[in-house]
Amino acid sequence: MPLIGFAQAGGGKYFNATGHPASASWDEIPFPALGDPHAYALEISDGSMEPVYRDGDIMVVSPFANIRRGDRVLVRTTGGEIMAKQLQRRSARKVDLLSFNSLDGDRTLNVEEVEWMSRIVWASQ
Repeated sequence: MPLIGFAQAGGGKYFNATGHPASASWDEIPFPALGDPHAYALEISDGSMEPVYRDGDIMVVSPFANIRRGDRVLVRTTGGEIMAKQLQRRSARKVDLLSFNSLDGDRTLNVEEVEWMSRIVWASQ
């Protein structure tokens, strides 16, 4: 399974327009098949998402998994920002996201601001 550091994911062209790994710069880790050939892993490299995710944790993201309220998601905005949040609500106009860390504010995005959103299906914790 492809692996890259979470901090690296926000820079460069590591993802294509649909949220799949897009460059040869990704490393690899062994992981059981998920039924999604486009699943990938991100390694957390700081404490910005504590207490949910810690430095060194690995999260597995599935671009094709169904997303429901309460799921943990990886979101890329049209401005290129990558963030991991919890989906609080999604409507035809807005996406409300809860932060894992109380010091980082919750976010409300217009649907047009979301380039893609993928479900975090597993994490080493």
